[in-house]
Amino acid sequence: MELDVFFLSRFQFALTIMFHYLFPPLSIGLGVIMVITEGMYIRTKKREYEIMARFWTKIFAVIFALGVASGIVMEFQFGTNWATYSRYVGDVFGSPLAAEGIFAFFLESGFLAILVFGWDRVSPRVHFFSTIMVSLGSIFSAIWIIVANSWMHTPTGFHIVGEGMSARAEITDFWAMVFNPSTVDRLVHTLIGAFILGAFFVMSVTAWYILHGRHSALAKQSFTIALVLGTVASLAALVSGHTQANTVAVTQPAKLATFEGHFHSGAGDLWLFGIPDAQEERVKYGLAIPGGLSFLLHNNFSAPVTGLDQFAPEDRPPLHIPFQAYHLMVALGMYFIALTLLASFLRWRGTLFGKRWLLWVFVFSVIGPWLANHGGWVAAEVGRQPWIVYGLLRTSDALSKAVVAGEVLASIIMFIIIYLFLLAVWIYVMHEKIKHGPDDTEPAHEKTEGGLLDSMSALADHSGPSLTDARDEKEGN
Repeated sequence: MELDVFFLSRFQFALTIMFHYLFPPLSIGLGVIMVITEGMYIRTKKREYEIMARFWTKIFAVIFALGVASGIVMEFQFGTNWATYSRYVGDVFGSPLAAEGIFAFFLESGFLAILVFGWDRVSPRVHFFSTIMVSLGSIFSAIWIIVANSWMHTPTGFHIVGEGMSARAEITDFWAMVFNPSTVDRLVHTLIGAFILGAFFVMSVTAWYILHGRHSALAKQSFTIALVLGTVASLAALVSGHTQANTVAVTQPAKLATFEGHFHSGAGDLWLFGIPDAQEERVKYGLAIPGGLSFLLHNNFSAPVTGLDQFAPEDRPPLHIPFQAYHLMVALGMYFIALTLLASFLRWRGTLFGKRWLLWVFVFSVIGPWLANHGGWVAAEVGRQPWIVYGLLRTSDALSKAVVAGEVLASIIMFIIIYLFLLAVWIYVMHEKIKHGPDDTEPAHEKTEGGLLDSMSALADHSGPSLTDARDEKEGN
């Protein structure tokens, strides 16, 4: 069987970006948790907040390291596998990528050393400022990546110069390129998804501590902070998702029709689940709200919605992957809302931490935001096909002319082996750090300088039960 270099190149890029995308959303969401937690310490001077802020900083550093390492490989493929694309839109696509490196990565990595190693070397306010800068750096990085990717979906602010193989896109209006029709909606929805992941990650870890009677007082405080963020973000995702769907209906109607299995123009039903059939042009084995799609888009159950019948077969996106990925994301979003609202109510009643079954649900629910973030990305990118730049350049025309299928296959096998190794190392390191838990030793900047007596006191404190162990023992009794 002859290897298909086009399929292999697409699979390779999907593999590398999906592995990479395990880490940036988590670093963005966890960065916000760190800012909130350390801000609470600055305001209240309670050591519990400082202890948890130190702990999440260590976890963040591991996530950041893997995110950087996996992201570098991804960018090289623009020159190896997709050289035609790079030559055609490099002047446009390269601008936000350069801005990401200059304004985001340098900011994030520049303050990272102070964040990780500066706890006892700088004042608490200077360290808090570095935490804010690292968090903003991760968000700015997402901004410029989303700008570049959104331009591929809704290209504006450019013109084409040259003809044939020498044709290429040039920027005519930088800010029109930045604020293209889909940038803001996609950025807001992406950041909200990252906040949800960060919140559920913290709730998963702290729920595990509470269930095992470890660091209970600290864990309950962190869980509450993450629960507030997770609840607000989950509700916000519903609003931002609706706004983004309205934008897609205008800018990429074929994509929305694919998401909803809407084959024939007219009143659109809102499918909750099902299996779309391209040959019969209907959704099988599904459940739909009649006119629901029309109502969401136009506040009218009978308003017409553009269907796939308005597009030539060769211009239609693949059907099954975007449909199922989109509905998985939506279903998980509703699950996040229901779970966080239930937990918020029980927290308000003061009974949440006595519901062991619910805490176990939170331990494993961290998988959900990862699936939702990846599902949203898959739906958006596959739904853009067959275009790599919507309406301008087909994905099949963007492939490098000199790339060989055997070489791509060999690199895919190599990437799989390396990524499995990196993932195993990451899971092991994360497990060890979480298993160890927060350190309750006295911070250096809070130690006194009273000589031998104070040193002996500090030694006794260090050798005795920790702050959280004492509280856990008290709670256990």
